[in-house]
Amino acid sequence: MQDVVEKVYEQVVARNRGEVEFHQAVHEVLESLDPVIAKHPHYAEGALLERIVEPERQIMFRVPWVDDAGQVHVNRGFRIEFNSALGPYKGGLRFHPSVNAGIIKFLGFEQIFKNALTAQGIGGGKGGSDFDPHGRSDAEVMRFCQSFMTELARHIGPSTDVPAGDIGVGGREIGYMFGQYKRLRNSYDAGVLTGKGLAWGGSLVRTEATGYGAVLFAQSMLSTKGESLEGKKVIVSGAGNVAIYAIEKAQQLGATPITFSDSSGYVVDEAGVDLELLKQVKEVERGRVADYVERRPGARLVTGGSVWDVPGDVALPCATQNELDGDAAATLLRGGCGVVSEGANMPSTPEAVEAFQKAGILFGPGKAANAGGVATSALEMEQNAGRTRWDFATAEAKLTGIMADIHDSCVAAAEEYGRPGDYVLGANAAGFTRVADVMIAHGIV
Repeated sequence: MQDVVEKVYEQVVARNRGEVEFHQAVHEVLESLDPVIAKHPHYAEGALLERIVEPERQIMFRVPWVDDAGQVHVNRGFRIEFNSALGPYKGGLRFHPSVNAGIIKFLGFEQIFKNALTAQGIGGGKGGSDFDPHGRSDAEVMRFCQSFMTELARHIGPSTDVPAGDIGVGGREIGYMFGQYKRLRNSYDAGVLTGKGLAWGGSLVRTEATGYGAVLFAQSMLSTKGESLEGKKVIVSGAGNVAIYAIEKAQQLGATPITFSDSSGYVVDEAGVDLELLKQVKEVERGRVADYVERRPGARLVTGGSVWDVPGDVALPCATQNELDGDAAATLLRGGCGVVSEGANMPSTPEAVEAFQKAGILFGPGKAANAGGVATSALEMEQNAGRTRWDFATAEAKLTGIMADIHDSCVAAAEEYGRPGDYVLGANAAGFTRVADVMIAHGIV
């Protein structure tokens, strides 16, 4: 990295000790900006880099709640309002035991550039809690969500900060939080949360959007080589919304997804995933991947090793950050993988990314490839503001157009800065310049 960029990174590490995921995310972006700063040195003036890596606001709060046995629990809640240059803060809420300030900060930082790539006028933010909804009753989840929103409500609003769902936060949790927000504010601000139910302001395609978008991005990358997903064998990690709907879109485009996973192991179904059964197990029953195997002849559950041990043409990491390391990347490459499109946030470690780029395969980083979710959240905000609702075909067409535009923006930026085909540089450069130009226009704020 150039001296000026290296200095900023060193300051980030010094001021945010122990937050390794945040350090990783910042390093990946700053490293990509070397050719941008070399060509446009004014981006290093006015402490712009120092400002863009520092959240505008960090909120941490106590969340007390009572379980069904009457026992009181205390969790931590977080909201990082990172950058509002392009519009209100926008980003999901994650409920998972792994959540801490560093995780939320990394996710919020990534969200700045991801949201910029959608060109929809939304800033970057993220939030969540170390609460684990798995195994909790609906009543317990409701009480937690109400307590969480009691504090969060004072910091959010349709023109200020618009949270959505993420890991552990789906339609149920969004519903409970919106109900509490409405009660506290005495106002039906439908645009304050996205990922809502269709009956009260939600958007069609929002559930499918992140998974669909990752597959559409893969298809766009393949099209630059004159290829498509037709006939490709696809390796998918995760078994949540992103994974399920990545599998669905891949099947629609003629590919054959053969894997999915959760914390108990991964499933290999060489005949192709039975999507209807997977949805029944994970969305209706809230079960484990082992429940799928019990009902699907020919499928097998593997509890050791990695899902990336399975050979395939396309890899879609859709679980969580840093799930795909350097060794897994090498295994994927030996297995014939030629395309990786990240459905999760930063699922590939730096070593894995380096291996993919050195091998010259098509690699779509999460801030570009998984932007479909937040893009459709912004479409939900648009529908809420206009008190209207689009049909599925209209919403999907808009998503498809946005993903194509994101892909083309990445390609153009990579070419402009001398590294054609480098989607990591392209995504970071395109996202950064859009935010940086507006920050300069707004002055020192």
